[in-house]
Amino acid sequence: MSPSPTGRLAGADLVFIRIIAASVADVWSALSESDRLDAWIGRFEGDPASGEVDFSMTAEGEGPAAQLRINACEPPRLLDVTQAVGDEGWRLRAELSDDAGATRLVFTHVDVAPEAVEMIGPGWDYYLDRLVAAVTGGDVNAVDWDADYYPAMGAYYSEL
Repeated sequence: MSPSPTGRLAGADLVFIRIIAASVADVWSALSESDRLDAWIGRFEGDPASGEVDFSMTAEGEGPAAQLRINACEPPRLLDVTQAVGDEGWRLRAELSDDAGATRLVFTHVDVAPEAVEMIGPGWDYYLDRLVAAVTGGDVNAVDWDADYYPAMGAYYSEL
């Protein structure tokens, strides 16, 4: 069964919610530790305490590193970063809370340009599904971009 798109617009923000059958601490480490992050999206190099790290996407092969500025980090509940993307920046926020023994993740891509929602929405559904698989012991490689996310979800996101 193909996944359904889950993103919703709240003003200009694209918001995703996942309930993950894992502890807040486990999900937090998958978001904030480079080796755990690498299992589903990419890795970082540098000292997060400095307020900036270099982030490389690795899920589809090695990509160039981008600067990642840490705007707020309140373990294990809030991570707010801005990633350099070309001449622009993407502000991303992950908020974690306990949900009856599972973790409620509210992931927000802040201030998405309307013309970009069609591609960004399926992308975050894809990566967040990979995160869930990585944290819950699923097969991250079974999350298939071409078959299930784009262009399959494009129409949903273009209509938001």
